[in-house]
Amino acid sequence: MSRLLRLLIASVSILAVSACATWMGGTSYTQVNDGVLVGTNNMTLYTFAKDGVGSGKSVCNAQCAINWPPLLVEANAQASGDYSVITRDDGKKQLAYKGLPLYFWTKDVKPGDKTGDGRSEGAWKVAKL
Repeated sequence: MSRLLRLLIASVSILAVSACATWMGGTSYTQVNDGVLVGTNNMTLYTFAKDGVGSGKSVCNAQCAINWPPLLVEANAQASGDYSVITRDDGKKQLAYKGLPLYFWTKDVKPGDKTGDGRSEGAWKVAKL
């Protein structure tokens, strides 16, 4: 890969990160792809309506959390703006956006997949800015 191309990719990455959650220590857990929140692995993130906005709690545990893995963060992560950190039933920390915890869907196999959108009678939604 040419040096110019690497520089261009790095510049675009910096711009994308500026639109993302910023954290203590400079770690970022989300990115934005066409208005959709994605993890740093570029996989789509989802919210679950049953969690309840601002409840500070995830009701997706056990088998649910196997199918819908939570976006976990370090124990000392601190969020700002529309992002917050909640504590799950198992004590792990999970990132939330606008009061709703964020999850991946195990049946999304490649970046850009959104196969979880609308599942469970519409309770699961793609997380959007």
